[in-house]
Amino acid sequence: MVCEVVGQYLRSAGFVVDEAVDGLAGLRRAEAVPPDLVVLDRMLPLLDGIEVCRRIRQNWGALPVIMLTALGEEEHRIAGLEAGADDYLVKPFSPRELVLRVQSVLRRSRSESIPEGILEAGEFTLNLAAHQIRLRGTPLVLTAREFDLLAYLIWRPSKVLTREELLRSVWGWEFGDLSTVTVHVRRLREKIEADPAHPLVLNTVWGVGYRFDPVPLGAGAADGTVSAENAGTARGAQSADGPKNAGGTT
Repeated sequence: MVCEVVGQYLRSAGFVVDEAVDGLAGLRRAEAVPPDLVVLDRMLPLLDGIEVCRRIRQNWGALPVIMLTALGEEEHRIAGLEAGADDYLVKPFSPRELVLRVQSVLRRSRSESIPEGILEAGEFTLNLAAHQIRLRGTPLVLTAREFDLLAYLIWRPSKVLTREELLRSVWGWEFGDLSTVTVHVRRLREKIEADPAHPLVLNTVWGVGYRFDPVPLGAGAADGTVSAENAGTARGAQSADGPKNAGGTT
C-alpha cells in the first residue's frame, strides 16, 4: 500500500511516522496526536484526499500538507493546491524526492532559531519570531506555504518577482509547475485583498510576475480604515528559514 511505502521511506530518513489507510482514520489519528506534517494521498477510501485536506485546514489551520496524486493533469494538481495543500508529488516519485519535499516544507513551516525582527509594510506587519503576519493589527490565518510566500513578497516591496524566482526561493524548487505559484497567489488575494478580482496590494505584472505594493487597501477594505503608511519600514528584521527536522504522518 502507498502509506506503507511512504512510511518506510520517511522512517529511513529519521522521521517518526503514523499511518492511516483511509481519510477518516487519518483525521482521527491527527486529532489524537497532532502531527508536524501530513503526507496525504489524493485517492483515499471513505474520504478522499481533497476533502481530508479541506478539513485539516478547517481544524488545524497551517498544518503542512503534501499531497500525493497519480493524476498528472494540471486541473488535478490545482485541485489539491486549491484545497490547501502546501506541496504535491505525482506518482510514481523517487524516495529521495519525497524526503526532500518533506524536509523543505518542514524547514519553512517553523524554525528552531528564528531571528528577532519586525517588518512593517503598508498595513501589514511581519513578525518572524512569532511566525505571524498581521493585517491592520489582525493576525492572518495562513498555511505554512502561504506565510512563506507573503513574507517573501513583503520583504521585497515594489519589486517584480517572477514565478520562477518565487518557485525557487519559496518552494526550493529549481524546476516545477509554475501554476503552483499562481494558485497560492490567488489564495493569498482571497485573504488579504478587499476585492480579490481587483487587487491593490498583490499585483500581477503581465508577462513578468508579481509585485507586492505596500500601500493602504483604502476605503474598500473590510474595516473601512486607511493607513497613513505608503512604504515598508524595517526594525531589526532578518530573513529566516524553517526547521531542521520534524515528524511526518501518512
